[in-house]
Amino acid sequence: MVSPFCWGCLSQLRPATRALTGPAALPQAALFHTSSVRNAIIKKKPIPHDSKGPRYREGSSARMKKKKKPVERARPPAVGERKALRKRIVLSNPNALEVQDMQDLSAETMVDARLRGSVVGLPVPMLDQLRAVQAFKPKQGWSIFRRPGTLMRKETLEMARLFEKIGGDGQVYKKILTGERGSGKSVHLLQAMAMAFTKKWVVITVPEPQELVNAHTGYAPLSDDEPNLYIQNEATAALLSRTITANKDVLSQLHVSQEHPALKKAVQPKMTLQDLAGVGIRDPALAWPVFQALWAELTATEASPAAQQKFKARPPLLVTVDGLAHWMKGSEYRNTEYKVIHAHDLVLVRHFLSLMHPGDKKPTLPNGGLLLYATSASNNPFVYGFDVALDQLAARQAGVSPSSPEFPQPDPWANADQRVLELFRTGKPTSPNERALEIQNIGGVSRTEARGFMEYFARSGLLRENINDEWVSEKWTLASGGVIGELEKLGKRIRVAA
Repeated sequence: MVSPFCWGCLSQLRPATRALTGPAALPQAALFHTSSVRNAIIKKKPIPHDSKGPRYREGSSARMKKKKKPVERARPPAVGERKALRKRIVLSNPNALEVQDMQDLSAETMVDARLRGSVVGLPVPMLDQLRAVQAFKPKQGWSIFRRPGTLMRKETLEMARLFEKIGGDGQVYKKILTGERGSGKSVHLLQAMAMAFTKKWVVITVPEPQELVNAHTGYAPLSDDEPNLYIQNEATAALLSRTITANKDVLSQLHVSQEHPALKKAVQPKMTLQDLAGVGIRDPALAWPVFQALWAELTATEASPAAQQKFKARPPLLVTVDGLAHWMKGSEYRNTEYKVIHAHDLVLVRHFLSLMHPGDKKPTLPNGGLLLYATSASNNPFVYGFDVALDQLAARQAGVSPSSPEFPQPDPWANADQRVLELFRTGKPTSPNERALEIQNIGGVSRTEARGFMEYFARSGLLRENINDEWVSEKWTLASGGVIGELEKLGKRIRVAA
């Protein structure tokens, strides 16, 4: 069929404008189509990163990725490993020479005045006992000698004669040791423990008083009747453990002779004092009542009517504390109102501090004994009231009356702790066997004692010098007048002759 439109009619039609037809790049579609193809924005397909060419100033050669080396991280130390390493005690050096003809500490040599200025060895069987009571300190230089030994100085011989007097008459002596750093206060306590073990005494010691007040152990109110006093079960159990480990030979021969209402089910009639202390170790909740029962047994002078047959006389006691100033201030513990608990409100601390006061109509230690409390110059908190109390104690010992103007008084503006000042205001003992609290200053050794100490270094192979009076006098002066800690530093410097 022929179209009604001829070619001439079609040629007269006007062409469509550019606005209607759209850009030429768009795909052609029917004019009556309603899609949005004409208005769509065509996105180019992204080129993968691997197919891109080299970047600006970048080589086109192939690159090898470097593998990161795995970082080897050391295993963290176990719980308590750092503390054990810090407190590690080494008592022998196989590289040191063995000192020939060195005598051991015994009941005979400890009172021999001819041994003054010489070093005596500690008996090997006694080392385990001294370790148990933590008598050795990490910085005392035991690891540079073949075997542990101690210098017989003037104060040592005086203490040995005191042991003889106490063992015979049942006397009670109480002393506070003071002195500058390195003067030998801790070693003096060690010598006292060694003498006590030699005489078969019972040794009870607190080697680190700071551990009772620095909030590193648990605590709880003593009872509902006394909520302001606090017990430390774990610390008391540790004290019982040290006591029975060091004194098991003595405690295993003594039996329970008193009645203990607080421990009716735990105490058996034929139980030894070693077994009694073991109850508090196995059950820390009973540690404080067990310690009270053990102390009552050790200070008993006669047995109850039900235990007369197995009663034996109790030996004297040696009680030592190294670092008394930590107990003269507020502790790190807090009560329920978040107030600081004073160290005197801890019952274990209060027990040892109460021993400084004289007993009521009988000695504090009825069977005799020695009380040695030492201050520390290397780890000593500043407590103004404690310093004033020591000055007042020294003044009373020198015969100065408290009403005298020369008697030291605390500064009213310094806010001294009255509880500390009252603690050292001890009255006169009522028992003739008990002595009042004294203060003893440990100073430097004499030149004769310093020479014997230096000769011990030379005989051990640590010192290669010609030891004469001139050389000893020089080193005695350099050691601030014979401070034994400074002499030890001078003796450890090995000098090899050319």
